[in-house]
Amino acid sequence: MRDVANGDFVGWIDRRLADADLASAPDRATRLRQAVVQPLSHAYGVSNKVLSMALAGFLLAGDPQRALWIEAGTVMIAVDTLVHNFLHRTGILARLGADHLYGPACYGPAGCAEILERIAGNIDARRFNPAFPANFPRFVQHALWAFCAEGGLDQCNGRQIDDRKRCNPQRMPGFSVMRPRTPETNKGSAR
Repeated sequence: MRDVANGDFVGWIDRRLADADLASAPDRATRLRQAVVQPLSHAYGVSNKVLSMALAGFLLAGDPQRALWIEAGTVMIAVDTLVHNFLHRTGILARLGADHLYGPACYGPAGCAEILERIAGNIDARRFNPAFPANFPRFVQHALWAFCAEGGLDQCNGRQIDDRKRCNPQRMPGFSVMRPRTPETNKGSAR
C-alpha cells in the first residue's frame, strides 16, 4: 500500500475511485472494483478474492461520508471455491454459457463475479436490512458463501453433494432470481 499509494492510501483510494466514477457506464461496478483491486494485485500471493474481502470491509466501514467508498465496497465480490462450485453445481454457469474452472476466469467477462452482479441486480437487499443499498453484490456473494459453508447452512457443498451430481436448485430459497435473463425478464417481469 505504501509503494502504490505513495504513503497516502486514503487519498489514493479517493483518486482511483474518482477516476473510475462514470455514472452512466454499464460496467460501473467492475470499474470501481478494479480501480482499487487491480493496482494492488501485483503483490505475490494476494488474489482478487483476498483483496476484495479485505477492501470490502475497509471501504464499507471506513468513512460513511465517502459515498464512492461505500458504493465500491458493495461490489467487492470475493469468489472462493464454495461460491464458484455453487454456481457450477446448480447449473447456473452452464445455463449462462459461462462454464469455467475456478480461478482468474471467475473475475473475467461472464465469470462468477459478473454473474453475481446480475443476480444481485434482481434482489433488493433492503428487504434484509433497510440500511443496505438496494443493489448489494457483496451481500449476495456472502449469503451464497454462508449457504454453502460448513459453519453456515452447510448446503450444496462438496461434503453434502457428490461432485458428480448437481444440487437441486428448485429446492433452494431464492433460486428464481438466478435464472438467466431473457427478453421477457429484461422488460421487468422478474421471475
